[in-house]
Amino acid sequence: MTDVFSEERRSYVMRCVPSKNSKPERIVRSYLHLNGFRFRLHCHKLPGKPDVVLPKRRSVVFVHGCFWHRHDGCKYATMPSTRVDFWKEKFFRTQKRDKEQTSELMKLGWKVYVLWECEIKNSLKRRARLERLLHQLSSENSR
Repeated sequence: MTDVFSEERRSYVMRCVPSKNSKPERIVRSYLHLNGFRFRLHCHKLPGKPDVVLPKRRSVVFVHGCFWHRHDGCKYATMPSTRVDFWKEKFFRTQKRDKEQTSELMKLGWKVYVLWECEIKNSLKRRARLERLLHQLSSENSR
């Protein structure tokens, strides 16, 4: 199957996909802020530039897009029908980088939480997932 866009149009479309401050990320930040959590954004000093950094709790939150980070079993983690070998390699590198960054953060003493786009996008899952995150972060502080 061929792409419906020309190569330059596809490149433009892909460049428009936000790498930070996405809607799911803003929802997570808003929820944390409304519940009294204070945090930093995209800390360049930490591996992977986490989306949310809670320094007092030594915790970070990544809000991963299901397509880009390959959420197992998710309907949004589809495989493009063109240039399949290119995409397989790209996704492999992304997943490898995610694992390395998580490992590095944990070695530095940080707790790492990953929320998936589909958990935040789906309003039925959103509340439960955000409440679970809130509970995890709150119980961290009481230890």
